[in-house]
Amino acid sequence: MELKLAPPNYLVFLSTVTAWFTAQTVKVIIGVIKEKRFNFKWFVGTGGMPSSHSAAVSGMATAMGLHYGVESPFFALAFLFAIVVIADAQGVRRSSGKQAEILNRILDDIYWKKKIQEDRLKELLGHTPIQIIAGIAIGIGVVFLFYLKYL
Repeated sequence: MELKLAPPNYLVFLSTVTAWFTAQTVKVIIGVIKEKRFNFKWFVGTGGMPSSHSAAVSGMATAMGLHYGVESPFFALAFLFAIVVIADAQGVRRSSGKQAEILNRILDDIYWKKKIQEDRLKELLGHTPIQIIAGIAIGIGVVFLFYLKYL
């Protein structure tokens, strides 16, 4: 009979950070393939495919569920936090990005008419549903790989 030890507490944190890091790395790889160049902003910036926000919070919720049980208040808090972050990443920040795109077009019009020159706003603030789903899949997958060793 094999004795299974409980996973160490640091696995929740470590697997969550690894899920975020994995999503950011995938984002950089996709950027390098698409644009044939490396841009460090892809690693630290927001927006893009996949959503690292979704990867981190879905990974954290999964880790809390695996570590403490899905009936625990820790999982409940992590799950609700994940829903809020994912909704923000897809909804509010995406709308802000669309507004930035429109404002940048207005600034282009003003600039070309030589009335005023302003800095452009960042347009890639939010995520599309497919970017969110990809982030969630990465987050849950990475955490399950971590916990397979201990469960």
